[in-house]
Amino acid sequence: MTLEDFAQSVELDSDPPEELSGELKALWLAKKGRWHDSHDIAQDIPSKTGSWIHALLHTIEGDLGNAGYWYAKAGEPPIRTEEIEAEWERLVTAVLSKS
Repeated sequence: MTLEDFAQSVELDSDPPEELSGELKALWLAKKGRWHDSHDIAQDIPSKTGSWIHALLHTIEGDLGNAGYWYAKAGEPPIRTEEIEAEWERLVTAVLSKS
């Protein structure tokens, strides 16, 4: 799956594909605007990538202090709110590359 395929699924489908990993489901749901569903998944992913997704979600939420904590746990630099789209794409690309 490519970033373009993934983004198209978000645009066209009402639910994430069943075969997606937890990380990709969280990112799919975040892009779809289903923040709480995405957060429920992300907070249960005990990896740096899970922390990175969690950080993005708190940036989307506007809780930049909490986002900063999760970015530190992920070992990633915090972003500004105007960088959310690019960060989502960078995360999806990173997760897809390890699949």
